[in-house]
Amino acid sequence: MKLGMVGLPNVGKSTLFNALTNAGAESANYPFCTIEPNVGIVSVPDERLDALAKMYNPEKFTPATLEFVDIAGLVKGASKGEGLGNKFLSNIREVDAIVHVVRCFKDDNIIHVDGSIGAARDIETINLELIFSDLEILERRIDRAKKALKGDKSVQAEVDFFESLKAHLENGKSARSYDFSDEERSMLRDTPLLSNKPVIYAANLSEADFTGDIENNEEYKAVCAVANEENAEVLPICAQIEAEIADMPDEDKAMFLADMHLESSGLARIIKTGYRLLGLISFLTAGTPEVRAWTITKGTKAPQAAGKIHTDFEKGFIRAEIVSFDDLMDCGSMAAAKEKGLVRLEGKEYVMQDGDVTLFRFNV
Repeated sequence: MKLGMVGLPNVGKSTLFNALTNAGAESANYPFCTIEPNVGIVSVPDERLDALAKMYNPEKFTPATLEFVDIAGLVKGASKGEGLGNKFLSNIREVDAIVHVVRCFKDDNIIHVDGSIGAARDIETINLELIFSDLEILERRIDRAKKALKGDKSVQAEVDFFESLKAHLENGKSARSYDFSDEERSMLRDTPLLSNKPVIYAANLSEADFTGDIENNEEYKAVCAVANEENAEVLPICAQIEAEIADMPDEDKAMFLADMHLESSGLARIIKTGYRLLGLISFLTAGTPEVRAWTITKGTKAPQAAGKIHTDFEKGFIRAEIVSFDDLMDCGSMAAAKEKGLVRLEGKEYVMQDGDVTLFRFNV
């Protein structure tokens, strides 16, 4: 999973990025301090994988990974190059989803580019820049389609679709609010529009608001209202708290979170939200050589899941030996699970489930 982080300058975006990834992105109190994108890759915490490691004591332990791409704070006119904004936007065209960090805290010592905080206004500023940037991409796509139309009249449907989508964007609406048919989604596959990507609005709150009554924060409520209209996700977070716990040992971190009545870290919550938003699950492979988590889309069938490990596994797929993680833990070993008849043999039509502990049989 790859997430791109966007937001206005001074909303706490790079502070949050640093805390989540420990990658050391520059964080300063002025716009455009991040010229090149900062990239951080983190392991996806998975207690199931930890339990399998205790069971198998493997030579190698490989969790799933999440990549964050942090670009400079955007301002009005970013899509036209203001503050090198369009250059920044190109760096997140290939991400799976966008984490839009929105400032919901007051602090007179941290400058706001518009002079005052206003979550709904700030969201609109960023969303419009993403839309403007997409319009440039669409215009070039329409030009290409029209040229192709001269020799192939079947391209007319493509031209009509892109012009309809362009009109939608020109009305200030994100591409993700467009009602796509399956055929139109197929046409759009090679045109990565920023405003079509799923969004997690990370509402960055003060420590007092985050650990107190979040619902009384007017800016947070404004973020929720926008997200509700877009069917987007909202994640309340405090970048300052995340920064405080970033370098703590796991034991101290757990105690700190418990003291603050928090069930999990911001990273864990972003991962969980991202997986839900993108419809992702994990299956697991376990043995003495390696214990590993593999990320797939919900609905993936066994051969395609095998292909995540190696293309030969998919080509020569015979069957999958599967036991649910919970059943394996209850039995204490794979041998005991087999004795109880809990290890299933599944064929090519089997749809993988989250937490399947799997051994693929194949022949090439």
